[in-house]
Amino acid sequence: MNTQFLPTTKDELRRRVWDTYDFLYISGDAYVDHPTFGHAIITRVLEAAGYRVAVLAQPDWRSAENFKVLGRPRLGVLISSGNIDSMVNAYTAAKKPRREDFYSPGGKAGMRPPRAVNVYGNRVREAFGDIPVIIGGLEASLRRFAHYDYWGDKVRRSVLLDAQADLLIYGMGEKAVLQIADALRDGTPVSEITEVRGTAYYTKTPPEGEFLPSFEAVSESKKEYARSVQIQYQNIDAISGNRLIQPHKNGYLVQNPPMPPLEQEELDAVYALPYTRTWHPSYDKEGGVPALSEVEFSLTSNRGCFGCCSFCALAFHQGRSVRSRS
Repeated sequence: MNTQFLPTTKDELRRRVWDTYDFLYISGDAYVDHPTFGHAIITRVLEAAGYRVAVLAQPDWRSAENFKVLGRPRLGVLISSGNIDSMVNAYTAAKKPRREDFYSPGGKAGMRPPRAVNVYGNRVREAFGDIPVIIGGLEASLRRFAHYDYWGDKVRRSVLLDAQADLLIYGMGEKAVLQIADALRDGTPVSEITEVRGTAYYTKTPPEGEFLPSFEAVSESKKEYARSVQIQYQNIDAISGNRLIQPHKNGYLVQNPPMPPLEQEELDAVYALPYTRTWHPSYDKEGGVPALSEVEFSLTSNRGCFGCCSFCALAFHQGRSVRSRS
């Protein structure tokens, strides 16, 4: 069983004797190879499917050069801001900067930018130009449609557009990311990967589906915003959910129906992958990553939540269908 960390530097790529690699995974969290961290699951799932994956954790976003340190990946770039929305991570509800970030080495704050998915996506475009860019994780998932931004006190358009990404994976992404990876491997242009469930994309010509109030409409009317959110929540079930389409200026944000959740055997297989279950050793000198301490020995028992509580976005991210581990 391979229990090595995935490569994070050029030297680590050379040790694996890789002349190239398939996917670069960029994370706003420090690299912790534990299945309570989304980046660990997605990278291990891809590795188990035979793909070569390198991890770039918390890159310095002030220059595109820092995104080139591992070279250009063969198939594409995957981006997540981390386990927590980067704005929630950076600011309190009173809009004061937080002094600590438990998902960074030593708990140090300021290791990722505000609205990290947007920033990382734009830096990747600067670094690699026309390369498939796929965003995912909690921040991308919850901002997939036009959404109210508490810190800016305005409605922002889909994060897919602001990040200059090609595809957005919403919800739990194991199945979707493998289908996208296989399509890219087989030579399908990313612009033609439009049928994967659990994804969203932008187009000038909308397919058939249920239309939401436009970005402009929800920006101007609270009633239209509420109607849009109601339709979104009515379509989070993988069996009954429709394709949703939201006009955005000169084009359309298209969300495909949700991906069916993993069944019990599939969930067990994901959590049985060879995680090292600790932080990357490069963080040892800083005392590690504090967020690991509360989950290091935990076991994930289930996914999904039927509650749909008004104060929680879990159902919108994971769906209302509950799947449990054996």
